[in-house]
Amino acid sequence: MTRNAKGTLQADGSSVDTWDRFCRYLIEEPVLGFRLDVSRMPFEERDLDSLAGSMQQALNDMQALEAGAIANSDEGRQVGHYWLRAPERAPERALTDAIRETWEQIATFASKVHSGEIHPPADAPADAGAPARTSQRFRSLLLIGIGGSALGSQLLNDALAAPQCPLQAHFFDNTDPEGIDRVLTQIGDGLRETLLLIVSKSGGTKETCNGMIEVRHAMAQKGLAFGPRAVAITGQGSQLDQYAREAGFLDVFPMWDWVGGRTSVLSAVGLLPAALQGLDTSALLEGARRMDELTRRTEMRDNPAAMLALMWTLAGNGRGDRDMVILPYKDRLLLLSRYLQQLIMESVGKELDLDGKTVHQGLCVYGNKGSTDQHAYIQQLREGPDDFFLTFIEVLRDRAGESIDVEPGVTSGDYLLGFLLGTQKALVEKGRGSITITIPEVSEMSLGALIALFERAVGLYASMIHINPYHQPGVEAGKRAAGQVLEIQARVLTLLDKLDVEALTTEEVASRLGAQDETGTIFHILEHLAANDRIRVIRSGPSPASRYAAR
Repeated sequence: MTRNAKGTLQADGSSVDTWDRFCRYLIEEPVLGFRLDVSRMPFEERDLDSLAGSMQQALNDMQALEAGAIANSDEGRQVGHYWLRAPERAPERALTDAIRETWEQIATFASKVHSGEIHPPADAPADAGAPARTSQRFRSLLLIGIGGSALGSQLLNDALAAPQCPLQAHFFDNTDPEGIDRVLTQIGDGLRETLLLIVSKSGGTKETCNGMIEVRHAMAQKGLAFGPRAVAITGQGSQLDQYAREAGFLDVFPMWDWVGGRTSVLSAVGLLPAALQGLDTSALLEGARRMDELTRRTEMRDNPAAMLALMWTLAGNGRGDRDMVILPYKDRLLLLSRYLQQLIMESVGKELDLDGKTVHQGLCVYGNKGSTDQHAYIQQLREGPDDFFLTFIEVLRDRAGESIDVEPGVTSGDYLLGFLLGTQKALVEKGRGSITITIPEVSEMSLGALIALFERAVGLYASMIHINPYHQPGVEAGKRAAGQVLEIQARVLTLLDKLDVEALTTEEVASRLGAQDETGTIFHILEHLAANDRIRVIRSGPSPASRYAAR
């Protein structure tokens, strides 16, 4: 890479006036203790100038969005996750009141759980005549959700929760039976004192429904009442809302149609489990609110979300030609890369632009943590294909207490910083671009700020590349396809149950169903059913030649 302008990368990877460039482009927020440094990205001032008009339009679009503009015209839906930390900015008084009332509902419910006013019910004893068993407090919570209905809460839990939290959190975030069993085993006899949070906007999300049915069955096996231990977070009038009221759930909290799953962590979806764990939800919201103020700045060089969006555009030529590697140098931010992977990839990975033109946009996100990754894929990042840019997350405070020296005058945290700065330098030497975000510590305030920063950067970047980041047709297509597979499975089971011969091959099953174009799908269905002893398999060679029959 050859860059000869002042403050840009040279052919040998070194930089002219690195300090001057750092000072010129650094953005700080002193209350949050936040810094954004883009000086190691290979751009020149004229590159920013060339995108100024596009960014101004993106900022205008964002302003209109926050004012209540319709974001999804096909659904007639607003996008209001920014109102969640500043209800007074909502375009209607009813929305402002709904957000504030939900804050109060969350605080009151969590307080009652912590005090024991809301507690597990007395359960019927397994032996007739024995006294009913009761518990004074809920001591753990099990959140059942998928995607954005779980991932934000998992991030908050992993980053902020401590062993002494009032409730320890567990998660069902998939429909994997073995994964469900592992969590139930971890909870063990504590299931009696476990509060259930079932999270689904529609109430019909299959992974969430399956998890709810599984835990309800597990409780029934132990003679535990389900409804009096459960809480729903769902849309008003949804299937889950109706079921919750019929089954006697403890409470129902709202999921609004103007908040998407991947931006719902600062709604009841994330705030309720956070409050139950004793986390400071006010600080979480305050961090997001302060970052929102910072990222509303109209001068793009002073706006960290705008600068991120500009760097993403320049790095990937507005086409996502380079992947984004997220590398937090803090164990407690391990899940940040997974969280951002959903937020960014589900938002900007689109086939069509706003004009209906096929564009196949996207921005691939991956990462783990530092310094672990220096012993993994940093080797390729430094010497392999130049198809990425890296975002470092630096955390200034090492730990709550004092650190010992692992060498004279050197702590473990000093080594962590050394590895971060060393990796930055090693990448610059090879002309590889990187961004550094600095926060003072991992806290509710700083994590709320990071969430808000990337939410707005995604919105601005999407405007610049002319796509809609607030819907996800590809996800819905996957759900429909899964439903079609289950329909085929039902037909397979019906056919085998009424079989007039000993057994059928995959091809014969497909032929009898008139579904020859689904022969491959039918093979996988048959093998799965056989592996779980739901049908009988007769092996006569390699598996494609097997025959299948009912049990």
